Amino acid sequence: MATPCVTKVELTVSCEHLLDMDLLSKSDPLCVLLLNPSGNQWFEVDRTERVKNCLNPKFAKKFVVDYYFEVVQKLRFSIYDIDNKTIDLSDDDFLGEVECSLGQIVSSSKLTRPLLLKNKKPAGRGIITICAEEIKDNRVVNFEVDARKLDKKDFFGKSDPYLEFYRQTGTGWQLAHRTEVVKKNLNPSWRPFKIPFQSLCGGDMEKPIKVECYDHDKDGSHDLIGIFETTMKRLQEASRTSPAEFECMNSKKKQKKKNYKNSGIVSVKVCQITREYTFLDYIMGGCEINFTLGIDFTGSNGDPRLPDSLHYISPQGVNEYLSAIWSVGLVIQDYDSDKMFPAFGFGAQIPPNWQVTHEFPLNFNPSNPFCAGIEGVVQAYRMCLPQVKLYGPTNFAPIITHVARFAQEALQQNTASQYYVLLIITDGVITDMDQTRTAIVAASHLPMSIIIVGVGKADFTDMEILDGDDGQLKSITGEPAVRDIVQFVPFRNFHNSPKEALTQCVLAEVPGQVVTFYSMMKLPPPNNNTPVATQQGSTQN
Repeated sequence: MATPCVTKVELTVSCEHLLDMDLLSKSDPLCVLLLNPSGNQWFEVDRTERVKNCLNPKFAKKFVVDYYFEVVQKLRFSIYDIDNKTIDLSDDDFLGEVECSLGQIVSSSKLTRPLLLKNKKPAGRGIITICAEEIKDNRVVNFEVDARKLDKKDFFGKSDPYLEFYRQTGTGWQLAHRTEVVKKNLNPSWRPFKIPFQSLCGGDMEKPIKVECYDHDKDGSHDLIGIFETTMKRLQEASRTSPAEFECMNSKKKQKKKNYKNSGIVSVKVCQITREYTFLDYIMGGCEINFTLGIDFTGSNGDPRLPDSLHYISPQGVNEYLSAIWSVGLVIQDYDSDKMFPAFGFGAQIPPNWQVTHEFPLNFNPSNPFCAGIEGVVQAYRMCLPQVKLYGPTNFAPIITHVARFAQEALQQNTASQYYVLLIITDGVITDMDQTRTAIVAASHLPMSIIIVGVGKADFTDMEILDGDDGQLKSITGEPAVRDIVQFVPFRNFHNSPKEALTQCVLAEVPGQVVTFYSMMKLPPPNNNTPVATQQGSTQN
C-alpha cells in the first residue's frame, strides 16, 4: 500500500554571499532541486529562474513538493552560475549545495545552512535559506498589469522595468513573484501572470501587499523606480469596474524634489481569483491519459544481431529500449482505462516493399496499431525487430504529427477528457530538426506531452534544445511554443539506479503539463461542474 501524501509544501529559496565566478560581472545563479528517493541516486525535480549578476539572489520561483510524514525525504539544493542556454549543468560553474531532509525544513519552517562544495569544504561565505509553507489553498490570482510615465533611469536610453510582488510575514517581506523585464519602455505592458493566493497574501484579503518597480541593469545594480502598497481587497474592489491605479513612490526622490508627484502609475487591469485544479482533480474527474510509443529503428543503433547494438536483446531478455518501455509504460498504463496502446517505429525499411517509413505500426497492422497493455507493446517490439532493416534518417515530425491529429480531435470536444502522451525512444541526432520544432510548437496548443528517452552514448544536444522553456522553442516561421511539452531524459544517467528513479524522472513533468494545458483552456475536470475561473472579484473556492 502506497504511503499517503500528507500535504503539499511550497519551498522558497534565497542565498547570500555566493562565489563570484564571472570575470567582468557577477555570477548568474540558479537553484536546482534534486531528490534521492532510493538512497543511491539523485535526480532533478525542478529548477528556479536564473538571476543575472547577483550574489544575493531571492528566487521568485517556488518548489512545490509532496510531504510524507512517514518517509525521510532527502533533498539537495544545488546552486550554479549559468552562462549559456543549455539545460546541461556540467559546463556551468558550481557555486555550492546543501543536503537536508524535507522534515528538517518543515520542522524549522526556515532553514539556513552554509553552502558546501563537492569536497564538503565551505563555498566561501555562501549561505542558503529555505522557507517552507504548507499549501492549504488551491486558488491563484491572475493579473494583467501595465504602467505609464515611469521614471527614466538610464542615461542613454529608457528604463527596462519589471515588478516584484511581496507579501508581509512575521519576519518581514517575502518575495512572491517577479515579472519579466520589458526592454526600453516607460509605458510597459507585462505579460499576464498568476501568483498563488496563499503566496501573495497568505489567504488574507486585508494583509498588506508591497509592489516594487525596478529598472533592470545588466550588472545587477537594479534601480528602484517606485513602490506602492495595497491589499487583495483593494485590488479587487478597484479592478471590478475599471483598472486599479497606483502611484509608484520613490522616497529618496521625493525628499530631493519639491514638486515631486510620483515616479509613474501602475495600472492593474485584471485581478481575478480562480481555482487551480490539481492533476488528481483531472484524473479522478475522468480525464484519461492516452499513451503512444515511437521507437527509433535507424541504422545508427547497430545490427540487432550483434551485442554492441542498442537493439540487441541480451540473454536476460533486456536492452535499453525494453527497459525504457517497461519503466514508463507500467506507470502510465494505470491512467488508461482500455490499456490499448498504439506503438510505432520510424527510420526502418519494412516489408514487403522495403521502403523507409517513419510511422509504421510495430504489429504491421495500419488499421489497428494497438497493443494490449505494455506486455503487448513489448511482444510487438520483439516480433518486429527481426523483420525490419534498420536504415534512416532520424525523423521525429511524422510520429509527432500523427499523435497530434488525435489530440486535435480531443480538443474539439471542448472537455478535459483525453490527454495524449507520446514516448519517443531514440539513440541520437534528429535529421528533421526544423520540421520537429514546428510540429512541437503546433502540438503545444493541444492536450499532448512528449517524452524523449535517449539511449546509448550519442550527443543529445538537439534533444536538450527541444526540452526548452516556454517561448524559447520556435517553429521555422518564428512562432513560439505556448507551453513546454517536451521532457528529455538520457537513459545513461540511470544505469546504476533502480527503475523507479528513471520512471519518476521521465514522468515528473507530465502532471504539471496536464494541469497547465487545461488551465490555459479554462476547462474543469469532466465530472466537475465548477468552472476553472470564477467571476472577476470572487473569492470563492
